Amino acid sequence: MANNFHRRSFLGSMVVGSPLFYGFIRHLEANSFPLNDQLDQVSHFPAKAKNIIFIFFSGGVSHIDSFDPKPALTKDHGKQVKLDHPEIKDRPGYEKIFLKKTTLPFSIANAAGIPVSSLFPNLAKGMDRIALIRSMHTDHSNHYNATLGMHTGSFNQARPSIGSWVSYGLGTLNNNLPSFLVLAPQDPYAGTQLWASDFLPGPNQGTRVSSMNSPIPDLIPHLPRDKQSAELNLLLRRDRRHEMSRGTDPQLNARMKSFETAFGMQMEAPGAFNLSQETMSTKNAYGFGMEPTNSFAWQCLQARRLVERGVRFVEIIHTGSSGNWDSHGDMKDHERLAQQVDKPLAALLDDLSQRGMLEDTLVVWTTEFGRTPFNNTANAPGREHHPWAFSSWLAGAGVKAGTIYGGTDEHGVRSVDQPVHVHDFHATILHLLGMDHTRLTYRHSGRDYRLTDVLGEVVQGVIA
Repeated sequence: MANNFHRRSFLGSMVVGSPLFYGFIRHLEANSFPLNDQLDQVSHFPAKAKNIIFIFFSGGVSHIDSFDPKPALTKDHGKQVKLDHPEIKDRPGYEKIFLKKTTLPFSIANAAGIPVSSLFPNLAKGMDRIALIRSMHTDHSNHYNATLGMHTGSFNQARPSIGSWVSYGLGTLNNNLPSFLVLAPQDPYAGTQLWASDFLPGPNQGTRVSSMNSPIPDLIPHLPRDKQSAELNLLLRRDRRHEMSRGTDPQLNARMKSFETAFGMQMEAPGAFNLSQETMSTKNAYGFGMEPTNSFAWQCLQARRLVERGVRFVEIIHTGSSGNWDSHGDMKDHERLAQQVDKPLAALLDDLSQRGMLEDTLVVWTTEFGRTPFNNTANAPGREHHPWAFSSWLAGAGVKAGTIYGGTDEHGVRSVDQPVHVHDFHATILHLLGMDHTRLTYRHSGRDYRLTDVLGEVVQGVIA
């Protein structure tokens, strides 16, 4: 090849450099495409789980209307209480506050004897697979900050997402698929910061998939694979020569790697996102193709298929097809949203269990905070933001199934029995994946950063 052969004209002559292939590359990079250059890493100690499905219900799910029954709250409904806290006493209209009961019945539908409200009748049957944490608490009452904290451990500044930390710490199990994928049809609070890698290497970013109909545009190649492969190899050799003349450039390396990974995805991803391969009985179990479960059923079923193919971290974000769980105006919004998610969520646990995948897959369910067991009138139809107490749960690999950990006071106002902070929650998740949260660090701006900042204790009570 002549020395005066310019790189731009070379790219223009390449078939892999066609508008279709470049459209594919641009889509991946615009959606924080993680460029997998880390193969499976060695964990700090033997891991109980190798994959994770992280399920986030956006908006603040009410603990006292779902997983934390409070008979005393029902008995004391309408009673005026005084809570000496700035978030309450300084809130306009909250000079007086009154306890507010749930209108939803709780029942036990599982062998573990864990009561669950009528919001989740299908999930209630599978609570014997779950370790329920009733004593969660967080640092912020705003959606943006609390959501950011639950994902990054930082409540005020952008930091790497938990999915990015897992990708960084453990690498990938399949170089032809992203190590960190986010299934989110609607935009969540804090947006792309929830799956950003921030100061971690670019390969650890998350990739958002927002549509079941066209998850990744321009994915199907229009050329024979051997011709694509030959031209890609030639392109990479030219890129390496270009790199050698300019020194280390992370952006150039990332761009080069994007071509390699995109090439692999053209082989792997079409099958991964092709739900026509699933049986009708499986689709029906999830509620796929039905309303109101169709969208969340797609997320759950797709998550199982991705984990099955070696994606390390899959996040499912549910914001609802017409609003999220932020039920200020009316708690009946919770009932509407629960109808979208209960059947698919229960089916996901069943499906993973039946396939033997729950043995090495950790399923995490959480929200950013709870909702108040009180309001400025006892008959207010909605509930407000409540960071002092909420519920989360874990299921699958390494989890002490069928257990309840911690608790709130008699009215569900505060976490008082074995409280679990967000940092503790993160430390426990990393532990189950074989990582010591104090050792999973990254040097940035002269400091060693970690997901749990300088805090966090592993919650041993939920680990088998």
